[in-house]
Amino acid sequence: MAKNRSGDLGFEADLFKAADKIRANMEPSDYKHVVLGLIFLKHISDGFMAKRNELEVSYPEGVEDEDEYRADNVFWVPKPARWNHLQANAKQPTIGKLIDEAMLAIEKVNPSLKGVLPKEYARPALNPLMLGELIDLISGIGFKEDTDKSRDVLGRVYEYFLGQFAGAEGKRGGEFYTPRSVVRTMVEMLQPHEGRVYDPCCGSGGMFVQSEKFVETHGGRIGNIAVYGQESNHTTWRLCMMNLAVRGIDADIRWNNDGSFHQDALPDLRADTILANPPFNISDWGGDRLKEDTRWKFGTPPAGNANYGWLQHILHHLAPAGTAGVVLANGSMSSAQSGEGEIRQAMVEGDVIDCMVAMPGQLFYSTQIPVCIWFLAKDKSNGLAGDAKLRDRRGEILFIDARKLGHMVDRTRREFSDEDIAAITGAYHAWRETDGEYEDVPGFSYSASNDEIAKHGYILTPGRYVGAEAAEEQDVPFPERFAALQATLEEQFDESERLTAVIRGKLAGVLI
Repeated sequence: MAKNRSGDLGFEADLFKAADKIRANMEPSDYKHVVLGLIFLKHISDGFMAKRNELEVSYPEGVEDEDEYRADNVFWVPKPARWNHLQANAKQPTIGKLIDEAMLAIEKVNPSLKGVLPKEYARPALNPLMLGELIDLISGIGFKEDTDKSRDVLGRVYEYFLGQFAGAEGKRGGEFYTPRSVVRTMVEMLQPHEGRVYDPCCGSGGMFVQSEKFVETHGGRIGNIAVYGQESNHTTWRLCMMNLAVRGIDADIRWNNDGSFHQDALPDLRADTILANPPFNISDWGGDRLKEDTRWKFGTPPAGNANYGWLQHILHHLAPAGTAGVVLANGSMSSAQSGEGEIRQAMVEGDVIDCMVAMPGQLFYSTQIPVCIWFLAKDKSNGLAGDAKLRDRRGEILFIDARKLGHMVDRTRREFSDEDIAAITGAYHAWRETDGEYEDVPGFSYSASNDEIAKHGYILTPGRYVGAEAAEEQDVPFPERFAALQATLEEQFDESERLTAVIRGKLAGVLI
């Protein structure tokens, strides 16, 4: 059995290696549901037992009262679903059936988990010996401290495993996981202290987890923000629901196959903060069926690319003083085809773009190309962000070129340090706050007027404004130069595929 692990020991990597060894030949895309489901089951069982032990001391007659548990946001766990029962039977050939029965029993008495938990542990493809080893491994995650600490430890494990599975799945992993560096940058930029937080394509819920962490880190209460989201992939929605439950986050996350464009599940929501990482350059989003949609305030997005559909959907859902961060492919900053240039111009002139950040390549598991983050504001005239008073920023946009930041954590992937994130967020906060002492930094940041942006044809690429100079080639290690060239090539391949799809669509129209 694994050693007892708890506290702030950074044990997640060792734990994942052990779990991966047990995986044998099973595909990561299948294995993640097996492992994450068991981690979730351990979490809610331990939370239940902690509350039960507390009641036995303080209120013995309430030990079997389900409402006593729900009042503290603790899931009721029936006897056959409790971890000690599964652990005692971990070496039985029927362990898969017992786990499935446990999942069903939990869903039956906890309506918010209906349809969320995986229930395929008894299938022939799953080796009972492997399940038993996994139960032993997960049993070793210590829960000796208080309940809040225990929840944080298992939340960390769940989040770490999500990231590792995303890396193992490569491009498919990007469908459910946004790298922590990107999410942290967005959250620290927008500082969601309170109010409604929304993600229209929420994946496994990483934006919400980091938002809650921000609130807690800055002395607020988790209940200060209300979480809303939508996801079109049912499997990913289930991962999200478990991820939030492990973190103790109460949320309204909707699922339907049609997605946010065609079946907006929260049409009346106006959020204070929106954080989103939509699918890049989606060409088959059904835009031709939404030409007269009320969300297209700045112009109808092209049927061959959803980027400007996402931006305007998000603006539509912003509260009057709301702010948003949206990750998009770099082409969104300069594209001119199919009316995108005109939409971008209308957005600049409408004063809804607050800041543009160019990110380095290799941050994502799913693509090597560099991306950008659009920061939007419904009203740039003034306002508050937490305790900070914001100045009137109308007629200005801040450009930040962060392409040189970050460090390589392995051969293919880059991450931001705390200092990197502080450099980006510090520039933005100094620029937008009344008592900020902002100054342009050549090669990194520049505050441009709308007139200057008009002279550049409303192209929003930060490198055009900050005066970035190319690094001397001999100062850059060969692996990084090669990676940068590869990222550029991948971006050009993606753009080529997108243009090919547009051309084929137009030719098909001619033939009709």
